[in-house]
Amino acid sequence: MAVADPTQADKTRRPWRVVGAGAIAVGACAVCCAGPVLAILGGLSIASLAGAVWVPALAIVAVLALIGVVWVLRKRRRASCATDSGPVDLGMPAPSAPARTSKADVPLDTF
Repeated sequence: MAVADPTQADKTRRPWRVVGAGAIAVGACAVCCAGPVLAILGGLSIASLAGAVWVPALAIVAVLALIGVVWVLRKRRRASCATDSGPVDLGMPAPSAPARTSKADVPLDTF
């Protein structure tokens, strides 16, 4: 029986060593980067969940605000067009008695 050449056996094992080293590197990268990757994906899913919940709620609030604005404008328009059929008080001041003047109020050049 012939003894196998050690260089021949080493050549056949070399590709598996590279694959093994690559697998270890991929495993180390997965362990190292799993937390940040999961955090980013979790943040995106929470943001999309918040968007899915809040966007329709904001649309409802916007529609309610628009309805409120239209209602207030119509109410103001009705109030501005309504007139009273009776007499209207113009707020004129009442005449008062003439003011009394004293000698202190009279200018000096009138003497």
